[in-house]
Amino acid sequence: MLEHEAVWRAIDRLAARYNLSPSGLARQAGLDPTTFNKSKRITKEGKQRWPSTESLAKVLNATGASLSEFISLIEDQGHPTNFRRLPKLRFVLAAQPGYFDSEGRPLRSHWEEAPFPGVPDPHAFALEISGDGLLPVYRNGDLVVVSPSAEVRAGDRVLLRSQQGELLIAELLENSGGVLRLKAFSREHVVRELPLAQVQWVSRISWSGH
Repeated sequence: MLEHEAVWRAIDRLAARYNLSPSGLARQAGLDPTTFNKSKRITKEGKQRWPSTESLAKVLNATGASLSEFISLIEDQGHPTNFRRLPKLRFVLAAQPGYFDSEGRPLRSHWEEAPFPGVPDPHAFALEISGDGLLPVYRNGDLVVVSPSAEVRAGDRVLLRSQQGELLIAELLENSGGVLRLKAFSREHVVRELPLAQVQWVSRISWSGH
């Protein structure tokens, strides 16, 4: 049986797993930042208020976490958040040959490592942004965590490698008719259309922060 406090603790733990506060988790999911505040968990009449299934679905979509992962956080309340050592690389190096396999997964022998709260994707990796070329979305020194196994949908921030070797961080606007429509993260916010035949791989950015 689901317990009210256990469900809310699981939301707190999911936020911590992605190095976010509950309000940061709500914001990343496109919700009102106060959605998961402690004051919202009990009504003025003292009755229990449960998170909506819609808000939970948006949170899972925003983080790339699975439903089974969230359920495990409900069931396993006594253990601290686990950290993994993710492969880490500076973004300026990532476009060079030898760092990824043909499906966009890191070839670990060439990477550094960084501890990070438990990321469900076993192929996840972190890129460190260098310089100001991706302002205002990403700053120098920011980390982005990329999940090659996560499903990519319109509205997601993605890392894409073209068949020509170009590495691009962008927002996926649309995927239809064999063409990806992308908004590049730069001062110009250029919108590009790229045929899927010219894409080697595209992966979802599941987290970013400084």
